[in-house]
Amino acid sequence: MAVMKVIEVMASSNKSWEDATKNAITHASKSVKHIKSAFVQSQSVVVDDNEVSEFRVNVKITFEVK
Repeated sequence: MAVMKVIEVMASSNKSWEDATKNAITHASKSVKHIKSAFVQSQSVVVDDNEVSEFRVNVKITFEVK
């Protein structure tokens, strides 16, 4: 039986929500090993001068505790 843990990470990108999600996983993987899945809990944007300037995600990352 595997023991899993969930952490919540916020990340951003100036390209897309997908890129922001990849940034969350990339950054988390620097200190967390054995990541198994991610769930995008929420998405938002920052608007400057009537244009989207930043995409933000709140991601729940699940990893195995060894």
